Amino acid sequence: MNNKYTKALIATAVSSVFLLSGCQSTDTSDTAQETHASETSESSNFSIPYEKYTLDNGLKVILHQDKSDPIVAIATIFHVGSSREEPGKTGFAHFFEHMAFNNSENVPLGANRKMIGELGGTRNGGTWNDGTIYYEVVPKDAFEKLLWIDSDRMGYMINTVTKDALEREKQVVKNEKRQRVDNRPYGHTGGVISSHLYPEDHPYNWSVIGSLEDLQNATLEDVKKFYAKYYGPNNATLVIAGDIDIQETKSLVEKWFGEIAQGQPVGSMEPRPVSLDKTISLSHEDNFAKLPEIRLTFPTVEQYHEDSYALDALGEILSQGKRAPLYKVIVEDKKLAPGASAYNSSREIAGEFTIRVRANAGTDLDQVKSAIDEALGKFEEEGFSEKDLQQIKARQETQFYNGISSVLNKAFNLASYNEYAGSPDFLQKDIEAIKAVTKKDIIDAYNKYINDKHYVMTSFVPKGQLELAVEGSKDAGVVEEKIVQGAEKEIVLNDNEDFPRTKTSFPRNEPPLGKTPLLTPPQVWDETLNNGMRVLGVEHNELPLVQFALRIEGGHYLDKLEKSGVAYILSELMMEGTKNKTPEELEDAIGLLGASISVNAGDEDIVITSNSLKRNYAETLSLVEEILLEPRFDSDEFERIKKRLLTGLKQQEGDAQAIASRVSKKLLYGEDHILGIPTSGTLETVSAITLDDVKDYYYQNISPSLAAFHVAGDIDQQAVVDSLQKLESAWKAQDVTWPQYQVKAMDNEPDLYFIDVPDAKQSVIMAGQLTFPGGHGDYNNLVYANDRLGGGSSARLFQLLRIQKGYTYGAYSYVSRRESMSALMAQTNVRANVTKESLDLLSNEFEKYEDTFTQEDFETTKNIVIKRQTREFETLGSLLGMLEDISRFDLPLNYLEKEQEELASLSLEDFKNTINQYMDPKQMDYLVVGDAETQLERLRELDFDTLIQLDINGNPVSK
Repeated sequence: MNNKYTKALIATAVSSVFLLSGCQSTDTSDTAQETHASETSESSNFSIPYEKYTLDNGLKVILHQDKSDPIVAIATIFHVGSSREEPGKTGFAHFFEHMAFNNSENVPLGANRKMIGELGGTRNGGTWNDGTIYYEVVPKDAFEKLLWIDSDRMGYMINTVTKDALEREKQVVKNEKRQRVDNRPYGHTGGVISSHLYPEDHPYNWSVIGSLEDLQNATLEDVKKFYAKYYGPNNATLVIAGDIDIQETKSLVEKWFGEIAQGQPVGSMEPRPVSLDKTISLSHEDNFAKLPEIRLTFPTVEQYHEDSYALDALGEILSQGKRAPLYKVIVEDKKLAPGASAYNSSREIAGEFTIRVRANAGTDLDQVKSAIDEALGKFEEEGFSEKDLQQIKARQETQFYNGISSVLNKAFNLASYNEYAGSPDFLQKDIEAIKAVTKKDIIDAYNKYINDKHYVMTSFVPKGQLELAVEGSKDAGVVEEKIVQGAEKEIVLNDNEDFPRTKTSFPRNEPPLGKTPLLTPPQVWDETLNNGMRVLGVEHNELPLVQFALRIEGGHYLDKLEKSGVAYILSELMMEGTKNKTPEELEDAIGLLGASISVNAGDEDIVITSNSLKRNYAETLSLVEEILLEPRFDSDEFERIKKRLLTGLKQQEGDAQAIASRVSKKLLYGEDHILGIPTSGTLETVSAITLDDVKDYYYQNISPSLAAFHVAGDIDQQAVVDSLQKLESAWKAQDVTWPQYQVKAMDNEPDLYFIDVPDAKQSVIMAGQLTFPGGHGDYNNLVYANDRLGGGSSARLFQLLRIQKGYTYGAYSYVSRRESMSALMAQTNVRANVTKESLDLLSNEFEKYEDTFTQEDFETTKNIVIKRQTREFETLGSLLGMLEDISRFDLPLNYLEKEQEELASLSLEDFKNTINQYMDPKQMDYLVVGDAETQLERLRELDFDTLIQLDINGNPVSK
């Protein structure tokens, strides 16, 4: 337990590019096969071995062996996304992604979501315009079980899709749409742009999630016909990467996937770029937006087109960095917005280039549009330097290595290049095309696709502020869903539902687990420098990368209550130049190294994080030292950062999720505790902050005696210690005063709080109670005890509220760990008209948890925790997280072994005692953020001691 906080406590919370090196393919059997060995060539200094072959049913299989960790990743891409749909029948591809996780002929209902988590693995899926992907990572002993699950999904799922299953999953997908689109600021922007940029019959005209009307009207015959057309193995790529034996894996793949019936032939999608004969200007009054936003979207070209690479670079040139014309004009000169972005998005058959600006509150978007035109004119007149282009290319090499830091990322990239470019080897050409982009290419692309070309322009403005929209814009025609009580009937799925079963050559029963993998914990080294800074590291030489984090304790905790947000502003200001470098010069120095450096403030720390190639570590560290020891404290940059922060805080006032997160902290810790205020402060506290406040914080609180340097990567202990000599001598320790706070006293009755967000299509439900300081000896026990309640998709909350009821897209509980005082939290976002029912179920799960926690729950939890550790230390980022836990919570270097020993010694009674002590339903307070008009009175029917209505800042609403 950390001493400072103990004393203060008075009373008891992929997109990346990588390279492959290929050899000539050889035929070793009747099945076409390519073996690609790990080689070095002039075009790449790193390569990944893989083997590719095709089953008789057309399934393309790629295998990659990586024995660095005892885990296996599987990624399956089906070449079917929303672009395969047709008008009036949209959303089917995304819908099938959902259905495929439910059950299949030989895998029980819900087992996919439940079982993989219980095996110590992780799983998910995704759908986009051009494809659908399913992916999992499991300990190697569960590999064959995963093949059983995945192959059954591929070949034996459709017969289990009944009318009831169809109707129930429609409600889940609708909840996802409400959460991602309807209930979020600017959520409808993408749909508005697509429907006007592309003709009605173009495959990109509609959104991936589709229309609610189309989804509701979908019949069982419709979805089965769509499935039969596109979901055969011949329209998919299967990648298996990790700790596998190649020949054994081939036999298992043949066993589980080999007799899946080949599907209908699927034609390729030919490029279909679009053009506009006029500029289209649209506007929408957004119920949840608090700031006006403008987007200009130009039609461009499909992925891998020779111009797509120059357009990607153009986006960075126009918007990234201090010299970028959009930044210079909009942010720096005219001060119309805190930022501006430009980016190209090339997909399989067409592309689009977007310029986006979310302006300051009350800003007329005509002014912003004029500023965009001025910035583009500046680009046309002044161009850009070769150095700007070099920085873009320098980032590629670092991104390349970061992109292959996990077996799952390797699987993603192998599958994607194979399915959309015809071969994993195409990425050689892809990276070469990126490197080959010239200044002329970028200027030519600008003139060809942007300069004086037509576009779709959207003005999304806060409700009641239509005058901020660009003059002459027409209503976008967004259709808002009405909240109707009882609109959806509840459907309970039957685990024993009868359906036709496909005849197979062998019983497709669940296979047993393999041999339990042995976990070899990373070897941690530990030193303390003369100035008091602790240094911990792990040597990890799989890739030529070094990642480090300099963590300084304090952060928001050392803010003054009335000046909350100072630490946050300091962290932002530290990246805006040094005494000897202007912001532009610092940015250039980092960019030319291809490195990344960031400074972030948290509740209890400020952390400087860096990632670089091994050869650039010393220069990157030198820049970090300069950032840390020689801050510039530029007054203009301070004002810009402060204004940007105030703009962001204003925007959060329309975001139900942000409101819930902010107010829940206040309810937990109390308004007189620093952790009851967000790290970024409030509109009131940030408005009061001066540059002198930031300087005072820096000189009083940034001390090596509170610092720990964590490093992981291709560098040894002595090299790290030697590299820190300058920092050791130049950074002097000082005494830091720690404030004392008293947390809010807890009562013995659960309270219910409600915040009104008019017309909210979903309600955000949060629950929480304080527990103990993060270094407390019972921390792990509480994490273990919570696992079966809300620790993932296999836990009770998810299984009840999503799988059984279909009320939500997800439901979880977790321990929010803080050195000073942690909290047990739960959260779910539910469709508005089941707010009462969802809250009742959630609170009931807490009330009955201790009594219903069984021996099976106990055994399952122990297995999950032990197996999960096999995949927790694969990447440099995960290793840094481990080192942070050691230094932050005073853990022994071998804490992983000790935790496993302690877990093995626990009993069912120990778990129940933990639940009784720290998961007391009487100590739990609940917060609902939703539509008061339709939901507030219904909540009064529940058995809560009090129901208190709050405003968006967490203050009681006067009646």
